[in-house]
Amino acid sequence: MQNYPLLHAAGASQHPVLLKRGMMATIEELLMAAEYILSHGNRRVMLCERGIRTFETATRNTTDINAIPVLKSMTHLPVILDPSHSTGNWSFVTAIARAGVAAGADGLIIEVHSNPAEALSDGGQSLKPERFAELVTQVGAVARAVGREIAPRSPAEVKKAEQIGNDHG
Repeated sequence: MQNYPLLHAAGASQHPVLLKRGMMATIEELLMAAEYILSHGNRRVMLCERGIRTFETATRNTTDINAIPVLKSMTHLPVILDPSHSTGNWSFVTAIARAGVAAGADGLIIEVHSNPAEALSDGGQSLKPERFAELVTQVGAVARAVGREIAPRSPAEVKKAEQIGNDHG
């Protein structure tokens, strides 16, 4: 977020950009970094809430659920939540994902691994595929409860996602 030459290059690139909020950054600072990218011509920017640093030590970071509706009220940019990174613990990911969808998140980033104990990184925050399937069902129910719908996936997209999981799992 503070690397202005990189933000400039991201703005000039025209590639999609997922701008992750720094753990000590304010919402305003996140929006200003996004504005810097936008000002260099790239309109393909998404914002990512992945937790902020607080005094709490029970999780890696504190997921700022408040940031989701605040950002949605302040910008047209999509807001993505990364509960895997913010909690750092697979057992909390589903609950925070549900909360994020209820708060209005446009998408989720979820770490999934068929054998988290053997993952090269982030194993402790990774869901096994069967738990991920449960998460998808639960966030779908939450989305419907708050008048939203999760975009359906075509059979080809599902097959491709399964193949990627098999290739990397």
